Amino acid sequence: MSDESGFGGAPEGFAVESATPDDRIDVLRVLDAAMLETDAETVDAAIDVGDALVARFDRTGAVVGALVATRPEPSRLHVDAVAVRRSRRGRGIGSALVAAAVRRAERDAAVDAVTAAFDRSLEAFYTDLGFDLDRDGDERDGDDQRKTDRLRGRRSF
Repeated sequence: MSDESGFGGAPEGFAVESATPDDRIDVLRVLDAAMLETDAETVDAAIDVGDALVARFDRTGAVVGALVATRPEPSRLHVDAVAVRRSRRGRGIGSALVAAAVRRAERDAAVDAVTAAFDRSLEAFYTDLGFDLDRDGDERDGDDQRKTDRLRGRRSF
């Protein structure tokens, strides 16, 4: 298995690699278990162009994490969803998946940034991976309610 993770690689016992069409169901299951709203067409398109990654447990080959990215514009890779099976969280697998996506984007001359939208609870996760936060997500509407509980991050090259 080729390890694409970068930033020190995948945690021991795991490998990060491109998702294949055979991984489709596993990717959808991992994302669904994390209650992420990514549709099958988005997953299929990401797999087709190499913008979907999986983290595998070396011993069994089981998919324990997945990342799906989109290209909302040719110069930007957007992390649409990243999830790790609950039993495998806290081991650096999610970080390895995002780091691998960033490394791939850095090698793509057409891409000048990787972006992500994420829950506020993941702010440290993304800033530790070198993302700058877009604080416009902190705006409030007239009733002093947050417009969104999500932040946006960008890592430019």
